[in-house]
Amino acid sequence: MLGDHLAMDLLNTEAMVDGKTVDYWGSGEDVLGWMARHGIAPADADGPLDLEALLARGRTLRTLVRQLVEQRKQGSVGDTAPIAALDAYLRAHVSAPHLARDSEGGLTLTRQARAEPVASMLGRLAEATAQLLVDGDFDLVKQCQHPECVLWFYDRTKAHKRRWCSMALCGNRHKAAQFRKKAAL
Repeated sequence: MLGDHLAMDLLNTEAMVDGKTVDYWGSGEDVLGWMARHGIAPADADGPLDLEALLARGRTLRTLVRQLVEQRKQGSVGDTAPIAALDAYLRAHVSAPHLARDSEGGLTLTRQARAEPVASMLGRLAEATAQLLVDGDFDLVKQCQHPECVLWFYDRTKAHKRRWCSMALCGNRHKAAQFRKKAAL
């Protein structure tokens, strides 16, 4: 998606619009829809999914991820408390190997969630974040350079010169502002 990494897309669920912070996760249904668009389906559960818990724990995870990414971007993750908090999400994400037939009659090995559904869903986000913190090149973790934008992305371009969350959004706004500035001179 826009962030080119699941952890970046998680951070981008909060944005600035007209100078105000907008949280795109206003309800548990919003979180569930976002996760579905990112290929994270709820685990099979005995009962209904607790959408209030999903919203609250998802927002807490997002805040934690922002803190860890910003610290790592600055060159360190000094405090161990955020690491321990992320690790709690990872420990709650219990899964087991599952062997099944695929659509062509062959075998496929996947992982099946064994934890409660909210922990399983958020555990996928925590795992993507942990993988980024361990293996990611933080020279490629960037925040949009438009002064009114707070979105993050992982720069996978060949030259690693990406500056904008989206050229169609912030890049064009910047170019138009520069053009207006030159025209006023």
